[in-house]
Amino acid sequence: MKKILLSASLLTLIAVMGFIGCSQRRQWNHEERKAMREALRDYRQMAYLNDLNDDEYVVFSDGVATDLETAYPVYTSFIQMPGVNDTVDMVVVTAIVDELNADARNMRHIYPYPYLVAQGVLPAGLDHEQQRQFYNCFAYKVNSAYQTMTQFFNAVLADTTDNSRIRRMEAQCANDLFNWTVTEIDIVEVD
Repeated sequence: MKKILLSASLLTLIAVMGFIGCSQRRQWNHEERKAMREALRDYRQMAYLNDLNDDEYVVFSDGVATDLETAYPVYTSFIQMPGVNDTVDMVVVTAIVDELNADARNMRHIYPYPYLVAQGVLPAGLDHEQQRQFYNCFAYKVNSAYQTMTQFFNAVLADTTDNSRIRRMEAQCANDLFNWTVTEIDIVEVD
């Protein structure tokens, strides 16, 4: 009986050690992770990502690399897949959407401060804290008006009246925080 229990214990130990050994071999090594992070640099020019500072982009690319490693633990098999570039594109876009869903204050990436200044929504020269106050207000209004970020994106893309609605939200925040009034003037040309 002792031999059977000892044999069963040894077999269990060998199986566990084999599983742990296989699991460790299936993880990407340092060079493979580094290669993936370098490949992700090409995505830096995307609309959301080009506004991230270097530290924010490192955190973003690390998250994407970790997601890819989790989904495809064998690096060599992943790199040799026929649709590897499409897969990386999908994971990058999914990560962007997840970040926007997680914190609507990321509106600064959709409506960057220089763009809002150029559009006459905000005055030039706001410091970081004033910009943060504006984006908090704006995010609160967007979250109150739309149940999901998908609804928000669809509304912006589908209907110009929602663009006016968003412009009104921006103007309300600018007025509430800085007494900055945005006046929209309709110009009608008469022939």
